[in-house]
Amino acid sequence: MIITMGLMSARKLNKKRTKFRWADKMYNAKMKNLKIKSDPLGRSSQAKGIVIEKFQKEAAQPNSAMRKCCKVQLVKNGIQVGAFIPGNLAQKFVDEHDEVVIERIGGKQGRSKGDIRGIRFQVIKVNDQPLRRLVEGKIEKGRR
Repeated sequence: MIITMGLMSARKLNKKRTKFRWADKMYNAKMKNLKIKSDPLGRSSQAKGIVIEKFQKEAAQPNSAMRKCCKVQLVKNGIQVGAFIPGNLAQKFVDEHDEVVIERIGGKQGRSKGDIRGIRFQVIKVNDQPLRRLVEGKIEKGRR
């Protein structure tokens, strides 16, 4: 193999670098838009869904809490995702078959945040009522 060096070698070096960049996993995923294709929300920041069931997830070490979560089926594509229910006693405002709006939790590189393993989304609205305001007691849950 002849190593390219010299005055007129820039084009060949550039071409080689472009070819071997595809071996880089991050570059490959970015160029093929794999994150957007595999993401349940797609390009949007929030999505509507229907609550299928509520469950508790055990927090990761060294914490020993039971985090309140729910399984949500998205309206736009039918994908089921796990969503965290933030707030003290907030799970009593979320019932099965309620319409909720979820958003990304905001962990690093789109992964789960904190000690809740595998949960990447959180509930922000229940039946078009902001969950935070329901927990604070400012408003009552809407009838559907």
